[in-house]
Amino acid sequence: MCRILASYALAALLLAVVWADHNPYHSSKHSHEGEMAWHTLSPHNAVFGITLYKHLNAEAAGDNIFYSPLGISTALSVLSAGARGDTHTQLFSSLGYSTLNQTQVNEAYAYAFHMLNHSQDNQQLEVGNSVVVGTGFNPLPDFLNSIRQYYMGEVFNVDFENTSEAQELIRQHIATKSHGKLQDLVMDLDPQISMVLINWVYFKGQWERPFNKNLTTKGQFYVAENASVEVDMMKKTGLFDYYYDHVNHATVILLPYKGNTSMMIVLPDEGKMVALEDSINKNSIRDWHKSSFKNNINLSMPKFSISAEASLDEALKEMGITDAFGEEADFCGISEEVELRVSRVSHQAVLSVDETGTEAAAATTIEMVPLSLPSDVIVNRPFMVFIMELSTGSIVFMGKISNPTPL
Repeated sequence: MCRILASYALAALLLAVVWADHNPYHSSKHSHEGEMAWHTLSPHNAVFGITLYKHLNAEAAGDNIFYSPLGISTALSVLSAGARGDTHTQLFSSLGYSTLNQTQVNEAYAYAFHMLNHSQDNQQLEVGNSVVVGTGFNPLPDFLNSIRQYYMGEVFNVDFENTSEAQELIRQHIATKSHGKLQDLVMDLDPQISMVLINWVYFKGQWERPFNKNLTTKGQFYVAENASVEVDMMKKTGLFDYYYDHVNHATVILLPYKGNTSMMIVLPDEGKMVALEDSINKNSIRDWHKSSFKNNINLSMPKFSISAEASLDEALKEMGITDAFGEEADFCGISEEVELRVSRVSHQAVLSVDETGTEAAAATTIEMVPLSLPSDVIVNRPFMVFIMELSTGSIVFMGKISNPTPL
């Protein structure tokens, strides 16, 4: 019997804050204001995500890149709720929020979380935040209340001076939120840490039209011009939303999940990955969506499972968030008694696309296809991937698969 092909993707971001050397979302009014603010803010999140990609890509040296623009933007927005002065200005400028105020951003994320957590038909999409507070440190109640009210935040205490116990508690917390997929994000915590902000994003979905496991065969994936690895290539013939971008020399395929989420695969022509990466912007993704059309495609793509980790400190500094990491940091919205700075921003993400062993429901579908031979699309070289939630227009995950084999 044909089996359901599902994928999961998840990410966690850990943001550590150290001493520096120097309510539920129910209101209909707030809901409307949050929706309006989110529609203003969402395109800027796309710009931020793509800009961050270019910084990470410069450091990747051929490695896989995979991260959650939604998760990272959320974590920095949580941080901005406690930032003041130039520190706040830099955060908002880098995120693209300069035309908004903090209240509007808070309302926007409350609306987004409300929509995302109601986008659960036939899929799991979980987004949340935690504030881990060190023993003896007392963040301002207004900051903690904002995190709980607008960002679905949880707050709990640990003793950072007992480093091993604190690391284990946070590691267990992240493992629980990521359904056991992320284990080692927290390493070598500084006992001087006052607070850790954690953001997680977890997604598990089933393809709207599953692949047939019986058609999966071994194939070659070309990690470089003269180098390849063996992978399991899944195959499916049918109607796909498809577009060929003649300007960027790239093939775009959309694969919908059940629910409000879809995967976009962007496969550049041979030798055109760098040109694609140089030219991609938020309008590219929108235009690919709008320009796609149903086409009869014979699709081959690898099943894979990858993990990617990144320290975001330098990338964020290059993007203009500098004061937060230094003596100029102003987080008096978190504490008026203790001067704080950001010591580290760490991110880890996992993507798995494979057969889960879950049997498909007993249903019959009939697809009408044109009386023409299908076009071949063979995803056998590095490609870009986007996982998008449609009700909020969010890029939940994005990246580049340079090598789909486990490392």
